Amino acid sequence: MLDKTYDAASVEPRIYETWEKAEAFKAGAGAKDGAPTYSIVIPPPNVTGSLHMGHALNNTLQDILVRWKRMQGFDVLWQPGTDHAGIATQMVVERELMEAQQPGRREMGREAFVERVWEQKRKSEGTILGQLKRLGASCDWSRTEFTMSPNLSDAVLKVFVDLYNEGLIYKSKRLVNWDPKFETAISDLEVENIETDGHMWHFKYPLAGGETYEYVEKDEDGNITLRETRDYISIATTRPETMLGDGAVAVHPKDERYKPIVGKLCEIPVGPKDKRRLIPIITDEYPDPDFGSGAVKITGAHDFNDYGVAQRNKIPMYRLMDTKGAMRSDGAPYAEEAAKAQAIIDGAQMTINEIDLINIVPDDLRGLDRFEARKRVIDQITAEGLAVTVSADHPEVAWMKGQAPDWHPLGRAIVKPLEADAEAPAELPMVESKKIMQPFGDRSKVVIEPMLTDQWFVDAKTLAAPALKAVQEGDTKFVPENWDKTYYNWLNDIQPWCISRQLWWGHQIPVWYDEDGKEYCAQTEEEAVALSGGKALTRDEDVLDTWFSSALWPFSTLGWPHETPELERYYKTDVLVTGFDIIFFWVARMMMQGIHFMKEVPFHTVYINSIVVDKNGKKMSKSLGNVLDPLELIDSYGADATRFALASQEVQSRRTLRMSDQAAEGGQRFATKLWNAARFAEMNGCARAADFDPATTRHTLNRWIATELGRCVTEVTAALDDFRFNDASGAVYRFTWNTFCDWYLELAKPIFNGDDEAAKTETRATAAWAIDEILKILHPFMPFLTEELWERLGDEGAKADGLLMLSAWPTAHVSDETAADEINWLVTLISEIRSVRSEMNVPAGAKVSIVLVGTNEETQARLETHRSAILRLARAETIDLADAAPSGSAQIIVGEATVCLPLAGVIDLSAENARLDKEIGKLKGEISKIEKKLGNPKFVEKAPQDVVDGEREKVSEAKTRLEKVLVAKNRLAEIG
Repeated sequence: MLDKTYDAASVEPRIYETWEKAEAFKAGAGAKDGAPTYSIVIPPPNVTGSLHMGHALNNTLQDILVRWKRMQGFDVLWQPGTDHAGIATQMVVERELMEAQQPGRREMGREAFVERVWEQKRKSEGTILGQLKRLGASCDWSRTEFTMSPNLSDAVLKVFVDLYNEGLIYKSKRLVNWDPKFETAISDLEVENIETDGHMWHFKYPLAGGETYEYVEKDEDGNITLRETRDYISIATTRPETMLGDGAVAVHPKDERYKPIVGKLCEIPVGPKDKRRLIPIITDEYPDPDFGSGAVKITGAHDFNDYGVAQRNKIPMYRLMDTKGAMRSDGAPYAEEAAKAQAIIDGAQMTINEIDLINIVPDDLRGLDRFEARKRVIDQITAEGLAVTVSADHPEVAWMKGQAPDWHPLGRAIVKPLEADAEAPAELPMVESKKIMQPFGDRSKVVIEPMLTDQWFVDAKTLAAPALKAVQEGDTKFVPENWDKTYYNWLNDIQPWCISRQLWWGHQIPVWYDEDGKEYCAQTEEEAVALSGGKALTRDEDVLDTWFSSALWPFSTLGWPHETPELERYYKTDVLVTGFDIIFFWVARMMMQGIHFMKEVPFHTVYINSIVVDKNGKKMSKSLGNVLDPLELIDSYGADATRFALASQEVQSRRTLRMSDQAAEGGQRFATKLWNAARFAEMNGCARAADFDPATTRHTLNRWIATELGRCVTEVTAALDDFRFNDASGAVYRFTWNTFCDWYLELAKPIFNGDDEAAKTETRATAAWAIDEILKILHPFMPFLTEELWERLGDEGAKADGLLMLSAWPTAHVSDETAADEINWLVTLISEIRSVRSEMNVPAGAKVSIVLVGTNEETQARLETHRSAILRLARAETIDLADAAPSGSAQIIVGEATVCLPLAGVIDLSAENARLDKEIGKLKGEISKIEKKLGNPKFVEKAPQDVVDGEREKVSEAKTRLEKVLVAKNRLAEIG
């Protein structure tokens, strides 16, 4: 006998252990010889990570697919593993060393530190994998891989060497995102662009030799609004410290204001006065004539846009900072270095590497932190009178006498506070206070510095061409299909892929150097020495970007570069389930490498799952305190409830998924509903009957449930085929809760309690069979509960034939449209009556009369057959037929008949009318308010997409509710 309540906490670990002991997750488990394959590779979580809501959703969807395919008879492999997560894992270990007051990695040395990280890996890897098991993930854990395991490392080395030999991997000095805290290049994905309070300083760059020109501004009609003689060109910058490395000032070629000085030289207004560097004024399409002064300083070594301008115009790029973000202190004195830079302007030819050796940071600024240097640069330029000024009478300028000497933002202007007795100057340096997007390291939380450094790159453009073609020709498709546009945009504008990282944890680059700096690329040092002719070699210290090894995941995990049976059988894989944010960083790179090395795409479908947000549609954030921990949800409501809540809200057309405790609680209620239904059936003698065939049933109710169950199977199967997870879960939910629990069992009660033994036996067997079929359909979504019921329901009847997860996916057994029409008519009739009662606020205990008008013979026969059920379930006192509708009745149409409920004497029409009017006014006001907000272009453009979607969802729900209330209002008018 089933327990009174379902205890997920005790059932789930026991069921999972049962599955593992039975080796039910292993590749091919339950499949017959010759079965078609179905394989998915898990997006490998960080080895030191823990389960978050994104993991929970992503892995729930994968598990639904693989459990469903196993039941369909496929030879299924869900390949698991973890990622070494270079920077994240190294950070964890370094933090632990610091907290334990142990020597840091540089004191330990590379070999000892790497061994310490391996210890951390061995200690923490089980955490994330164990959490996936708690979720119910049915991966083939016997095949668990790690991106730095021996075989996967062999794959990484082979790919690097092969691409190097093909000329597709090379070393180059290019601009990268540089993290000054970890002292390494990082990828765009590891950069968080955050809006912060910033400033824009306006400075004058004097023209060389004191030259002047007529500066003229005109309005849109061509009328002159300003004319003055200038001996400078003004620029604006949010990072004054980078002025030290300027290589040019650029203006738009159509900007008439600066045509007289294009090609001339101007002076960088900082540094020793007698050694000021001169830089050219050039034209380029990049500057916007309508933004600021229209002139842009070009610092190619410290800004990505400037880097492009510098490359196009062959402008020298000077690196200003060291690896820690401090101003460089190496090299010769400034006077000598500035002379080298000036020689380039005068025509001297230097390579990019030779230019990189030049340190043009003035002597007094060397070694300073970049932000301290910023303050010094501002002070020096201002003191020399080369800051663009604003009148002291400007309305946004205020005086702060007696304040500490510091810079203070005042609207557009920043003024230096005056001493109590000081006299206010006539003009002040103009500095705009503005919001700026600033890049931060997602791990280090420090400001990222664009930096010109030597790095290893992959020729991504060459590899991208076949990857682009594969999606265009349909070899791989995206679901939802609109994500292919994101894929195309990235690949059509792809840049060289920086694959080197200045870390110690990761795959060390397989390149060695002799004392002359010549490169030797090989998989082993022995091979490299052989290539060098026996020279003494030193290995490159950098490691590879984590995404490099992850790009090989679909085939390296199957044994490549060895020709293994798994590689031959399961590659290409079927579906990749992942988030949109790594379409470029992972999906596209797997496509590139898979096609290049396997000559075939790595998967035929990429399903892009939603991003999980909180119940209000906001991104989850620790600072906002709205982060949901899936493990806490599992503890509180169970894994099945958490999974079902996620799956039921995963809608292809929506970019976000709102998750809450309430959603998980709803999943728990569903689990309880099914448990109670199974227990009710058990208490009424419904036991699994061996060899039961629903096609042989005779009772209309039983043939109806068998028919509806077949429809449910068809609907769920079609939805999963199309990756419509919410539709699939919705279909099984409606059938289980509404059709089976609320209607079938309710209509079966008189049979269970009646004297017709044949009907009773058939209905008991049908109910038990239907529960088994529900368990099969629901199993991919709620595996623990269904497996438990599958086993326990054999206590009173025939034992289950093996594990539910390895049983066959159900098919439609019966299609009896006559029986279905009859019972669905009954369900519709009672549902409509209940709906009217609810809308009209009829007291729950009040019994009403039912009068049907215009019935045909079939309806009359159905009324007689189901009279007792209608009276009981519709809470009716009588059922009569009439030629005309009684006065004072609410009317609904069911089939050909008009169903009338005389309510004039049952409810207070006046009070109900007032209640409905109040509700209508409230809903209209809410709808108007939201529509006004959505009609504001600024709100739609600037608000986060999840917030806009949330408002649209609110207005849709309010309109749906309003429609229902208006229907009730109209019915009330008919009665009155």
